[in-house]
Amino acid sequence: MPAKPIRILVVDDEPAMRRALSASLTASGHCVGQAPDGEEALESLRQQTFDMVLLDINMPGMGGIEACRRIRAQFPGAGIIMITVCDSLQEKVDALDAGADDYLTKPFLLRELLARLRALLRRTRQDPPPQTGVLRAGELELDIGCRQLRKAGREIHLSPIEFDLLAYLMQHPGIAIEHTKLLQSIWGPEYGSELEYLRSYVRLLRKKIEGNPARPEYILTEPWVGYRFREPSSSTSESPAESNDANHTL
Repeated sequence: MPAKPIRILVVDDEPAMRRALSASLTASGHCVGQAPDGEEALESLRQQTFDMVLLDINMPGMGGIEACRRIRAQFPGAGIIMITVCDSLQEKVDALDAGADDYLTKPFLLRELLARLRALLRRTRQDPPPQTGVLRAGELELDIGCRQLRKAGREIHLSPIEFDLLAYLMQHPGIAIEHTKLLQSIWGPEYGSELEYLRSYVRLLRKKIEGNPARPEYILTEPWVGYRFREPSSSTSESPAESNDANHTL
């Protein structure tokens, strides 16, 4: 049976870029829609189902970062790849903080875009995980089968990557997991050096699960190594090195 085509929404204020991306992706066997700005992108997503959104970061009106944030909030299952002309680390971190799954810097090759789409598709279309049951730590309850997180009985929304990252950490409590291992386990084997991905997503998770994100109880930083998940009851003290990422390089 042939693979189900990916439905991709291309969002860019430059007509030439929209046409070029749409033609290339259509020729590669995908179904493509277009939107010239963030407002129309949101309307298109309300009217049709798209698996992926290619979103330009610099657009008039609603910028790409704000559009990304709204798309992630309203359509949490959609994969989002941001496209930027700037190779600024801060801009990339802003995109990830807004909920982007990945990003590409112009100019890029079609094969690079297709590789990123395939990697993202594996995550968004993955089969239901074989594990079932609920992982518990402190006030957290993570239902693997239903892909739901509750803290003190209150449901907390997680994006697909946030859920997968938290689940992986909770399944390996007390173990310092290297950056490369986390990236390849969550994003895919093509990844390994994109440390800003981890920093951004750990920051997002801490905002949602920690009482004080600046002094985390659950997700601890292992300087120069990676991250470690700890049940709050496993230790009554926290060393300054574990408190947050602000003073450490990943």
